[in-house]
Amino acid sequence: MYNGGNPTPRIALSTAFLLPGPPMKRLRVLVLMHEDLLPPDTIEGLSDEEIADYRSEYDVCAGLEALGHEVRPLGVRADLGVVRRAIEETRPDVAFNLLEEFHGVAIYDQHVVSYLELMQQPYTGCNPRGLMLAHDKALCKQILSYHRIPTPKFTVFERGKKVRCPRRLGFPMFVKSVNEEASLGISQKSIVSNEQQLADRVAYVHEEIHSDAMAEEYIEGRELYVGLTGNQRLTAFPVWEMLFPRMPEGMPRIATRKVKWHVETQEKYGIRTEAARNLPPGLDRQIVSLCKRVYRALSITGYARMDLRLAEDGRVYLLEANPNPNLEYGEDFSESAERVGISYEMLLQRIINLGLSYKAAWRT
Repeated sequence: MYNGGNPTPRIALSTAFLLPGPPMKRLRVLVLMHEDLLPPDTIEGLSDEEIADYRSEYDVCAGLEALGHEVRPLGVRADLGVVRRAIEETRPDVAFNLLEEFHGVAIYDQHVVSYLELMQQPYTGCNPRGLMLAHDKALCKQILSYHRIPTPKFTVFERGKKVRCPRRLGFPMFVKSVNEEASLGISQKSIVSNEQQLADRVAYVHEEIHSDAMAEEYIEGRELYVGLTGNQRLTAFPVWEMLFPRMPEGMPRIATRKVKWHVETQEKYGIRTEAARNLPPGLDRQIVSLCKRVYRALSITGYARMDLRLAEDGRVYLLEANPNPNLEYGEDFSESAERVGISYEMLLQRIINLGLSYKAAWRT
């Protein structure tokens, strides 16, 4: 997506990684997604804007079909019975989980995964425990602090309680929802510089996002990402960076919702992501080691993306851990994998293999 405004390329299907060796087993794959994001059979003739909402779902289904798997997309909103019937009727080898919410609640995706475990159904991506720990940003930070993993200082403002500026936090602060994903509610106004702005932004999160608000110290610096895959043995992709070459001076360089998802904003400011350049010697290895520690501390499995800040003084801070990140073709997670020779189809197959090999409690 972050390609400087150029059209997102179509999937370049490749089966070269399958050779030499025996043919890959054809699997029955049930792809779970929000029912509003069920993609059409083809996107031929559609613009990037028309397919933007379901691009990830389409890319995953198309990639799995290119691998030769039998793919059944399943739309899910608020009825677990739909999932149960699909499992009983199709007997899938694996459920490919693309759900980011259930019943309109972001943190309920962990319960759908718990249901898959109760159904003894292998699935891709993170386990329920990892989803719970990573989605609760306050609990996540407490765990990381225990493990001495550097993360910005923070406080939580619960709904219905008066906003009091904590003495241990100085301005500027970064205000966001304590549990929402995909930069929901994040804009330039999320950076606050005084008590009135803090109170106003906390009220916005409470009233518009309908969640508790978190305020953390704002770290000025470079926006970095690291993608990882694995259960016990982890593989990290190259350190990636979001660049803001045409962002006006004094405007915070943060991944707002518009920066992440609006093509017009990306084109206006020349926003793109690419392999991080000119890092201090050895820092990339330190960052990867830090991200692996986070992955294990939060009990994450399958795959994840870590969001970090490299401060001007050279210190690295973990901002967020994101299990089951966006799998759209051309997005930073798949792009960083391709940088080390893992094609999009290889990445999808690796995610399936990790799901099939995950040792859920029911398997023991």
